[in-house]
Amino acid sequence: MRIIKEITIWAVEILLVIFLAYLVVAYGIEKTTVVGGSMEPILSNNDKILINKLLYRFTSPKRFDIIVFKPEGKEHSYYTIKRVVGLPGEKVQIKDGSVYINGEKLEEKVEVSSIVNEGLADELVTLDEDEYFVLGDNRNNSEDSRFANVGNVTKEEIVGKAWIRLHPFEIVNWVTKGKNTDVKKETE
Repeated sequence: MRIIKEITIWAVEILLVIFLAYLVVAYGIEKTTVVGGSMEPILSNNDKILINKLLYRFTSPKRFDIIVFKPEGKEHSYYTIKRVVGLPGEKVQIKDGSVYINGEKLEEKVEVSSIVNEGLADELVTLDEDEYFVLGDNRNNSEDSRFANVGNVTKEEIVGKAWIRLHPFEIVNWVTKGKNTDVKKETE
C-alpha cells in the first residue's frame, strides 16, 4: 500500500512539473534567435534572446520597447523583432530623415541613422486603437512598418517583449535606458 501511495505522489509531481513547464513556455518565456541586422547595434544576427510573453497580457507596449511579433496574414511567418515608435491613435510620419509623432519630432532613445527611405510613412500614417508603428534600430537596413509586407503591428500579433540576450548576457531594454523618451518639438 505504501508503494502505491509513493508511486501516485511521484506521478502527480511529474504531471505537475510537465504542466508548469507547458505554462511557462506557452504563456511566460520563449527563446528565439535574431535573424538579420535590423536591430544593430542592440541586437545582432544570431543573438539568442528570451521573450517575456507574460508582460503584455497585463500592460501595453510602450514607446521604445523592443517587441517580438509574428505578422498574421503577411508575407512571412517567422518572428520579427523591432522597436515600438508609434503608439495606438497616433499619427506617424517620416520626413527629412526623422520620425515625427503627431507633428512633433521624436527624440530618439538610441543613436540611429537618418532615414533614407520613408516608405509608407512618407505620407501621414494614422494608427488604429490597437496598432503600433515599429522600426528597426538599423533604420536603413530594416524591413519594418514603413513597408507593406510588415505594416502596422496589431497588439494581437505581438508575442512579447524582447527581454534578455543570452550571450553576452544582458537585459535588452537596459541598453537604452537613461535617455529622454519624450516626444520633443523641433525648434526652428
